[in-house]
Amino acid sequence: MSISDKDALREQVRSRYGGIARQDGSCCDGDCDSRGRNTIVYAAKLGYSPGDVAEVPEGSDMGLGCGNPQAIAELKKGETVVDLGSGGGLDCFLAARQVGVDGAVIGVDMTPDMVTKARRAAREAGYVNVEFRLGEIEHLPVADASVDVIISNCVINLSPDKAAVFSDAYRILRPGGRLAVSDVVAIRPIPERIAGDEAAFCGCVGGAARVSEIEQMLRDAGFTRVRVEVREDSVEIVRGWGHGYDEYVRSAVITAVKPV
Repeated sequence: MSISDKDALREQVRSRYGGIARQDGSCCDGDCDSRGRNTIVYAAKLGYSPGDVAEVPEGSDMGLGCGNPQAIAELKKGETVVDLGSGGGLDCFLAARQVGVDGAVIGVDMTPDMVTKARRAAREAGYVNVEFRLGEIEHLPVADASVDVIISNCVINLSPDKAAVFSDAYRILRPGGRLAVSDVVAIRPIPERIAGDEAAFCGCVGGAARVSEIEQMLRDAGFTRVRVEVREDSVEIVRGWGHGYDEYVRSAVITAVKPV
């Protein structure tokens, strides 16, 4: 894939999610089942508790995830966390509660409208340990070896250069730091009619990589203790997206560690 092709894909994603931020919508088109979006019901399917949704600023839960990275990150007081593709800020606000005032959470998103939305929510709700930065997840605006944990929720699949995402994630982690991600992965080859469809790519399906590919990219970046666990129980969530996507993708838990 050429640089121009990658830039074109990023612009498609940026435009799509910019519109979602401005309209307070979800990633679902009108022709898929979005009845549970932005509700406690849909959040519960992803692994969030009613308390999680109730305690974050209104509008930060945009129904854009495919899991709950909080459940696997095991965040501790005082840690520094970076959220790749932070969107409306849901996972950042939940992480802020776990790391406490001595910790810090940095959300990175390439969509200006999303960053503006999340910053406004943080300011109005009085979050002092959360900030949102504009940037691409392949080129994170974060210093080397300055982060304890990287989380992400259904975003890395949207990158046209996933190897660069994992490489830069490795760069910003401190030795012993860990990556805890929920993302969409391919369980069989994605047919061209889906891989080449803009809506499918922006909808977290067309760009999904195979498990073996993700494992190899993580190892090539330098990570150890690499694990990609496909969640077969996510089939109902994916089926709700329509278009027969459940034949090809699932949500997965992806974890890895930067060696000391």
